[in-house]
Amino acid sequence: MILTRLATAWALFQGLLIEALPFLLIGVLISAGARWFAPGGRWLRRLPSHPLLGPLTGAALGFALPACECGNVPVARRMLSGGAPLGAGLGFLFAAPVLNPIVIASTWAAFPDQPWLLLARPLGAVLVAVALALLLGLVPEPLLLQADLLAERRLHQPLAAVGLLERSSGLVGAPPASALSTEAAPVRPPLAELMKHASQEFLYLALLLVMGSVIAALVQSFVPRSWLLAVGGAPTLSILALMLLALVVSVCSSVDAFLALSFAAQVTPGALLAFLLLGPVIDLKLVSLLGLLFRPRGLVLTTAGAALMVLLIGQWVNLWRL
Repeated sequence: MILTRLATAWALFQGLLIEALPFLLIGVLISAGARWFAPGGRWLRRLPSHPLLGPLTGAALGFALPACECGNVPVARRMLSGGAPLGAGLGFLFAAPVLNPIVIASTWAAFPDQPWLLLARPLGAVLVAVALALLLGLVPEPLLLQADLLAERRLHQPLAAVGLLERSSGLVGAPPASALSTEAAPVRPPLAELMKHASQEFLYLALLLVMGSVIAALVQSFVPRSWLLAVGGAPTLSILALMLLALVVSVCSSVDAFLALSFAAQVTPGALLAFLLLGPVIDLKLVSLLGLLFRPRGLVLTTAGAALMVLLIGQWVNLWRL
C-alpha cells in the first residue's frame, strides 16, 4: 500500500515538475530580457502608485506574459527590485497567472458551453489581486519583503522616498536634489554576465520548485481527491473543499481548467470558480517560490487574504447560479 502511494507520488511529482519547469524558464528569460533591454528599469518606476491604478496596471501587464504562476515569480521579483510601485508589482504577481492568453484560451477550450466562467475567472482574479495589493500595502515594506529584495529595491528608489542610510550607499549629507541629478546612467550588463546570472537564478528557483513539488505530490497521494469531492453538493463546504484541493494538487494555471473539467459536474459553480481562482495565487508548490519575495508575515497574509476573497466570490457565484 505504501509502495503504491509512493509510486503515485513519484508520478505526480514528475507531472508537476514537467508542467511547471518550462514556464519557470520563460519567466527567468523574460526577467533577464527586461534587464538587458531596459537596464536600470526606469520604466518600472513610472508605473502608477495609486492604490487602485497600481494593481490594475500590474494586472494588465499579465496579458503580455504567457506563463503560469511559477514563471511570474521571477518577473515580479525583477519588477519590485527595480523599484516598481508595490501595488503594481503585487497586482502583476497575483493576477497575471490567470489573465495571460494561454490560461484564457485553455479555460475557453475546457468550458466552451459556460461563458459565465470565461468572464468570472479573469474578473475574479483582478478582484483578488487588488484586494491582496491593498491588504499587503498596509504592511511596512521592511516587515513584508525579504531583506535582499528590499535592499535591491531601495537602490532603485528615489532619495526623496528612501534615505541614504536605508540604501546603504551614497554620500551622507549630500542634498537629495544633487544626488538625483548626478544619478549614474544605467549600464547594460555584458551578455555573459547576464546569462550567468539568469542560469543561477533558474537553478535556484528550480530547486525551490522541486521542494514544493515533492511536498505537493506527497500530500496529494495520501489525501485522496475523492474525500474532498464527497461534499461537492453543499454550497459552502464544496467551496472550502475545492479551495483545499487547489492548494494540494498545485497544478499550473495553464492546465488547471482541464483538471477542473473532470469534476465540474460534481461540484457547485462557486466551488468550480474557487478552484480556478485560488490555485494561481497560492498552493503548496508555490509557497517556496513566494518565500523569495515575502517574509512569513507576507505569506500568511497572502494565504489568508486570498482564501477569504475566493470564499466570498464563490459564495456570491453560488447565490447567482444555484
